[in-house]
Amino acid sequence: MLKSSNTISKPAMVYTLFTSVAQSSFSNFSDSPKLTSSRTQIPSLLLDGGRSFTAGFSPRRPTQLSRLKNVRNTPCICFFSGGGKPKGDFQEKENESEWRILKRWDVPWEWQTASLTSLACGLSFVLTGLVEAAAIPYLGIRIPELSLDEKAEILFLDQGITTAAVLAVLYAVASTYQPLPEDVYRYDLKEPFNLQKGWLLWAGIGIVGAIAAITVTGAALSLLRGESPEREKDALVSLLPLIGSSGISTACLLGITGVLAPILEETVFRGFFMVSMTKWVPTPVAIVISAAVFALAHLTPGEFPQLFVLGTALGLSYAQTRNLVTPITIHALWNSGVILLLTFLQLQGYDIKELLQTT
Repeated sequence: MLKSSNTISKPAMVYTLFTSVAQSSFSNFSDSPKLTSSRTQIPSLLLDGGRSFTAGFSPRRPTQLSRLKNVRNTPCICFFSGGGKPKGDFQEKENESEWRILKRWDVPWEWQTASLTSLACGLSFVLTGLVEAAAIPYLGIRIPELSLDEKAEILFLDQGITTAAVLAVLYAVASTYQPLPEDVYRYDLKEPFNLQKGWLLWAGIGIVGAIAAITVTGAALSLLRGESPEREKDALVSLLPLIGSSGISTACLLGITGVLAPILEETVFRGFFMVSMTKWVPTPVAIVISAAVFALAHLTPGEFPQLFVLGTALGLSYAQTRNLVTPITIHALWNSGVILLLTFLQLQGYDIKELLQTT
């Protein structure tokens, strides 16, 4: 018995569907890159209750055709790049290609917190000294009667208490913003020689650059001033009686200048202040501002240019590695190197006070 002309067998139906889609696809690719609506063939599939199947191109369905054309002309948003990698990963790779030294930190606090915390650090530093000065007489300690070693030990204890007090303020504030971004207050000893973030590699580069820049700055200032002015009474001059006096004194001085002071100052000026500034200004500007505040905080106007240059080198090294171990290492090497050099000269019979007055 013959089948109705409106009904097609299953093999014929599959063949018709396959050829229609293939012709449509071939037509689209053959017309590329000039794809026009007149050359684009859109197959329409008409099912009749599962009993009949017709494949063709229906000009009587303008609504469906216009909808398909709109879809074809709509700009697409691609969430994945080639190779099946998410766009987020691709974006991270783009960001990694930028200079690390120009990137800003993701600061979780606002300017009110930054200002009040900076003020609290300063007050903690001052109040700690006042409390210690008031407590010493009640403890029966008479400073003039102490030996040089005992004075060095008290100075070491004083610096330790001050460091603990100021850092306690910083971390008490930071604890309210947990979890912090991984590069805020980061102390990482891993990968010391990594080309981009190796703390020891960039500490070496930083200390060499700082020495060269400070030497040039000192020479330029000497030419401008005509003669070297008398050195101001800064912290180093006040430590002169202890330099080279004994092994205990030298060890205490190295602990103060080479360990405690770098940890305290770099955490405050670079780890908190400079990082906070990057929320409102570019990182290079934050480096300059933090270097200026660092120099002013030493209360030695005559040494401002050299301290500013040193602070800039410390900020640049920190911005590159985003690891506080880097500026701490530079600061420690600088301070310890000065103490050890002066101790050596003292033991060789040089008048280090006179040397400091003329350098």
